[in-house]
Amino acid sequence: MYIPTLDDMLAAHERVKPYIHRTPVLTSSFLNELTGAELFFKCENFQKAGAFKVRGACNAVFGLSDDMLEKGVATHSSGNHALSLSYAAGRRGIPCHVVMPRTAPQAKKDAVRGYGGIITECEPSTSSREEVFAKIQAETGAEFVHPYNDPRVIAGQGTCSRELMEQVNGLEAVVAPIGGGGMISGTCITLSNLAPDVKIYAAEPEMADDAARSFRAGHIIADDAPETVADGLKVPLKELTWHFVHNHVTDILTASEQEIVDAMKLIWKRMKIVMEPSSAVPLATILKNKETFAGKRVGVIITGGNVDLDHLPWMEK
Repeated sequence: MYIPTLDDMLAAHERVKPYIHRTPVLTSSFLNELTGAELFFKCENFQKAGAFKVRGACNAVFGLSDDMLEKGVATHSSGNHALSLSYAAGRRGIPCHVVMPRTAPQAKKDAVRGYGGIITECEPSTSSREEVFAKIQAETGAEFVHPYNDPRVIAGQGTCSRELMEQVNGLEAVVAPIGGGGMISGTCITLSNLAPDVKIYAAEPEMADDAARSFRAGHIIADDAPETVADGLKVPLKELTWHFVHNHVTDILTASEQEIVDAMKLIWKRMKIVMEPSSAVPLATILKNKETFAGKRVGVIITGGNVDLDHLPWMEK
């Protein structure tokens, strides 16, 4: 198992720069007052393809050798990695095969197809996803780019926190969502090397809290098909991301479904930015654990904005 390094992250940043946005950092005096902390929101919802995952996808795709291009790339994903890999593959002119749960948001499926991705649907469980993907990969021979358990992807995700550190001085903590752990792992690479005093917190839904339980137990605990409004955070940790979580994360905090929806609504109202439920989990955990962050300068990674506007969580009965 190759563990990506700081050099890998720095090389990734140079490789992906032509294909991504350097996303803005926004603040809210209202949310600072509400939480008692100084919050700095790194807005990856404004990223190409609408999510941070385009960083890792572009690093993987543009790092492929010419002899690997003909058969293209393939992956399984509930949405943002799928559309990010489709975006990156389109920029390099190669095919992209994607296995997606049939329950994935329609907005994400539409985006994948819009970027030229070829979708095969599966049942909404990790086991079904991996079984269907194995068939697609065998048929196509495409290069597998795992959504998060891939050194190339993790190195690319680490570029987000590198930008954040350049944009905001004196951060004392960074909070990011955790599902499979790609963003958190990339954050660990960057901060453990460039700012080792900054504490790294992962934020997770209570209804899909396998990473938090893994963290407490000291080994991976994987749930097959958790149900949560945060559709991007349903997947379990894998060996590579567990390495970073186990060695570098300060704590994993959880929030209830209602707390996640309330935080999402609050950011929409006060900051006027569109974000998906997974992206609201960090603020939800900060609001729930104010004493942990009070008086501190805290980076908050808003991971994506690909939300189905016809099915907002506070509209559903």
